[in-house]
Amino acid sequence: MAYGIAIGSGAGSSVQVQFDVQSSPRNLPIAIPLQTHLFVRVFMNSGNSEAESGRFAQRLALVALHALGWRVEGAGPAIPKYVLIGAPHTSNWDFVLALLARWALGIRFRWIGKDSLFRWPFGGFMRWLGGIPVNRRTPGNFIDQMVDQIHASRELVVVITPEGTRSRTEHWRSGFYYLALRAGIPIALGYVDYARKILGIGPVLMPTGNIEADMVPIREFYADKAGLYPHKKGEVRIEPRT
Repeated sequence: MAYGIAIGSGAGSSVQVQFDVQSSPRNLPIAIPLQTHLFVRVFMNSGNSEAESGRFAQRLALVALHALGWRVEGAGPAIPKYVLIGAPHTSNWDFVLALLARWALGIRFRWIGKDSLFRWPFGGFMRWLGGIPVNRRTPGNFIDQMVDQIHASRELVVVITPEGTRSRTEHWRSGFYYLALRAGIPIALGYVDYARKILGIGPVLMPTGNIEADMVPIREFYADKAGLYPHKKGEVRIEPRT
């Protein structure tokens, strides 16, 4: 029975790890070849249970992160529903690291994408990666759709990148905050720090409705977190309402 994970980038190297459950964990073969496409895949050849598969995926993700020079801090909050901020967001590599963190921390978080990304032939793959299709063509519909999904779910962790783009922004979008506020769930501060090569989940905050006051500890937390391209890191503040 073999398990494996592969991570690659068109801009650099990739790591491939394959683990045979009948071999010693000390003899994990690791190869670092050059690749031409960005990809993440986990491959499994086993009749094991979902829980066992999850444990192997967790080990593989930790091995891959270690091979890439990264480590994970903290653990997932022991609460069934919350909004998980993903910041700073300056590169496509953030998505790769987020997926590895998803497996390493054992958190089945979901991410939001426009519904056009979920059309054939990629729809099934996007959902397997945790994607939730949302119709953003109707103003205000995004929050309504997500609140309904949260209320209908026993457990749901939704990742949102408030910057909304890999380019530099002058402010964060406020959707993550009002989604948590309306759904009555907390906000967890997920982060990636390329300067120290650490990713994880920090404090958990409950929105009070005073967004200006609630943004103060969020701004302080992300002040020392560096993106892959620091000059693209967005300002941690909410756009003033006109």
